[in-house]
Amino acid sequence: MLEYESTELPIKSHKLQSGIALLHCIDLIDDFLDHINISFETFCNEFIGSWMFGYINALKQVGVRTVLFCISARFTEPRRFTHAPTGTTICVLPVPKRYLIYRAIRHKALNLYGANKGQTFRDIQDPNIRRHSLLTKFKNVAQSIGSYLSTPVELLAQEIRREGCQAILCQEYEYARFDTCVLLGQRMRIPVFATFQGADQTHSWLEYPVRDLAFRECTGVIISTKTEIERVSSRYKIESTKIAHIFDPMDAVRWSAIDRSEARLALDIPLDAKVVVCHGRIDFYRKGFDILLTVWDRICSDRPDQDLRLLLVGTGPDADKLDKCIATMQLRGVMWRDEFVNDHTILQRYLSAADVYTLSSRQEGFPIAPLEAMACGLPIVATDVPGIPDILEGGAVSGGLVVPREDATALASALGNVLDNDVWRVQLGKLARCRVEEYFSPGVIGKQLRDFMLIQ
Repeated sequence: MLEYESTELPIKSHKLQSGIALLHCIDLIDDFLDHINISFETFCNEFIGSWMFGYINALKQVGVRTVLFCISARFTEPRRFTHAPTGTTICVLPVPKRYLIYRAIRHKALNLYGANKGQTFRDIQDPNIRRHSLLTKFKNVAQSIGSYLSTPVELLAQEIRREGCQAILCQEYEYARFDTCVLLGQRMRIPVFATFQGADQTHSWLEYPVRDLAFRECTGVIISTKTEIERVSSRYKIESTKIAHIFDPMDAVRWSAIDRSEARLALDIPLDAKVVVCHGRIDFYRKGFDILLTVWDRICSDRPDQDLRLLLVGTGPDADKLDKCIATMQLRGVMWRDEFVNDHTILQRYLSAADVYTLSSRQEGFPIAPLEAMACGLPIVATDVPGIPDILEGGAVSGGLVVPREDATALASALGNVLDNDVWRVQLGKLARCRVEEYFSPGVIGKQLRDFMLIQ
């Protein structure tokens, strides 16, 4: 098997600080990295664009050591690396051979019906409605079985002990790895927690009974949105004391704005232009790019004499579709950087060059991108997807405006009003920055996480 190239750490024991084992929810870290098109070396040396490293940084600020555990098919034995930006240890474990065998069989079977795309799943391609439904259910069950097989339980327990971790924290409770870790935690007699990062439904019927048991036996869950707290409370009937309403952290120091003139000069944007920015994954329907392009067309039509710019930063599975729509609609002022941008200084430049940030999504878990914009002093105009009402509690007093989903008229009106009122726009930006500093800073969130997970 091929192995990644990076700086490896010697195996050593840590006993001076409290330690938390952080588990990635996706079966293999390889799939995650392939999906965003970055190497493991880049992941170790540069990558910060994830809730994981936000949590790691927040806990570090309150004296809690975190070890990130990842499962990979490209290693044959446990290996340790350092994540350069945070200094945390990344422990990579080889996936069990049973998983690789099962995955190969599953891949061949599902490929007959167009359900595979490389190493990741996509929708079943079949025009027959009944067959499509049955195959989709089969695909989901097959994926669940594979997820349960992907965790090397005995090896994970061994390495958690070696690292001296006192608790396990899983990304996402609606994933099979959470169920596995709850059972592991009972064997090891250590508490197990999980976070909410957008997954709000079980993958298949196979997981239902196991998930119910996992919620009953876990120590607690960390949820950032009130709507998800309501869903979990209703669906799993767990005690309120097991649920912590804690936001994802945002480092306002790292994400503070640079000089606007400097940023615009670097991007070749005139100082008198009115600039709207949006960054993130190009998922056309989920992120509402059809709505955003319609809104931008209206804003430009209503202001024919103004120099207007729409900055888009990011790529994804629907990049071609977005490109085609921009060309077909003949939109003016669109500047799109069609690539995954991991360097936060580049994103910082785009955010600093803008006047307002917008989010037109139909679906979200707890979006981090608006927080990055708020930290850079930008007002937010966003749809009322989960997470946004929590981020912008009270609307304008928190630095932004919230409009109904799929309402292009309301989004265009709100965005236009902010663009047209310079004084109000600056005031909203200041309120947005204050909101992040007060409620989302790593020190604040780190203390909340520490108190919930380690002080029971």
